[in-house]
Amino acid sequence: MNAEMITGRSGQCLCGGVRIHAASLPAHMHACHCSMCRRNSGSAGMTVVVAHADLRIEGAEHITTYPSSDWAARSFCARCGAGLWYRLTVPDAETADYFLSVGILDDLTGLSLNQEIYIDQKPAGYAFAGDHDRLTGDEFEALLQASPEGVSHDDL
Repeated sequence: MNAEMITGRSGQCLCGGVRIHAASLPAHMHACHCSMCRRNSGSAGMTVVVAHADLRIEGAEHITTYPSSDWAARSFCARCGAGLWYRLTVPDAETADYFLSVGILDDLTGLSLNQEIYIDQKPAGYAFAGDHDRLTGDEFEALLQASPEGVSHDDL
């Protein structure tokens, strides 16, 4: 995968109640077509993986987290409803990486799409161009099961 990193990106929710600063993040993002991401975002969920230690959060009192599956929880701003991220809850939810919604970043310069997951659940009405990995839901879940430490930005 693409190992290039970007440093010093900031972002916020729609109302500005939650602000984030990522010390570093990979120069690639991924799109998820699962039904939960589509319901949460209104389309494909576009995220970039940020290491737990690399994300600083302000306005945590405005964050609500919803356990959306057996293996992930989604967080959003309770004031404006903007989706912020999802995190894997296994094996350790406290130190899990953030699958940060790219929509909250102030600057998307340098980010490119390198992977689509749950491609078997993608609606026929849209398609992302380019040559990048496309994993079915079963393939992605096998990746989750194969990694006892969870999935990191190196895996996606």
